[in-house]
Amino acid sequence: MGHGHSHAGHGHSHAGHGHSHGMGGPARHRRRLLAVLAITLGVVVVQIVAGVVSGSLALLADAGHMFSDAAGLAIALTAAWVAGLPATDQRTFGYQRAEVLAALANALVLMVVAVVIAIEAVQRLGGAGMHEVQTTTMLAGAVAGAVANLVGLLILHGAHRESLNVRGAYLEVLGDLLGSLAVIAAGIVILATGWVQADAAASLLIAALIVPRAWSLLRDVVDVLLEATPKGVSIERIREHILSAPGVVDVHDIHAWTITSGVPVFSAHVVVEDDVLDAEGLDRVLDRLGSCLSEHFDTEHCTFQLEPASHRDHEPEAHA
Repeated sequence: MGHGHSHAGHGHSHAGHGHSHGMGGPARHRRRLLAVLAITLGVVVVQIVAGVVSGSLALLADAGHMFSDAAGLAIALTAAWVAGLPATDQRTFGYQRAEVLAALANALVLMVVAVVIAIEAVQRLGGAGMHEVQTTTMLAGAVAGAVANLVGLLILHGAHRESLNVRGAYLEVLGDLLGSLAVIAAGIVILATGWVQADAAASLLIAALIVPRAWSLLRDVVDVLLEATPKGVSIERIREHILSAPGVVDVHDIHAWTITSGVPVFSAHVVVEDDVLDAEGLDRVLDRLGSCLSEHFDTEHCTFQLEPASHRDHEPEAHA
């Protein structure tokens, strides 16, 4: 839906287009995510107990890995609800950035978990106090984690092709499965060879699985908070499309940023020939520009300030 309203004496016009929240998703997807969350948290408790009893750092690391993913999923689901709260005069975009702040907290927690695991693993590999490991309990906890992750993958399978949110959860569960398999492999090595430090080696592997995801999440959060141009959006291509519209002679003060995942925002000052504005009116020009952004760049929340060509000399120095 496009709408425009001019401001007297300035010839400015803004076109607003409806937008959707990135973290929502059909209710059936949320039910799947909640089911996986419940299973994961249950196994985390089992693995923590088994890790403490067995003395396995790898099992505790796997529990930390699974808990961080479960926390991320819980935060995302909560943020989806918070993001749906209505906007106010004080928060004109509502609480859509709640997801970004939650992702920042999750990324920092992931980094801390990875560092703590890595430090302890290196100390054990260096022989700082040999630790006995009860392999039977260790393997039981790891197998429980692997089975839970396989069930989670089955629950999410299919839906991960329909929703980015579900796809993210699917990849996290897949990463958890790899972590559980690493613990199982370490347990088998200890049983077969007696090399207890295989437990610490598996812990390092799990820490290595955590870091890339944490770094990617942190990088995405920083991009949003610094209002970087959304991924896949080319300002130059957008400029070319706008300039190709009938009557447009210039475009400047272009800005593109992201409020939260799936909600890109765009604004620009567009200079239009006076006779085109007079012949077509603001509404038709705005609708044409809004349709262009929505169709070619998947950006529905856009604001255009239309300026008659005869008014160019009165505009302050432009940028972008």
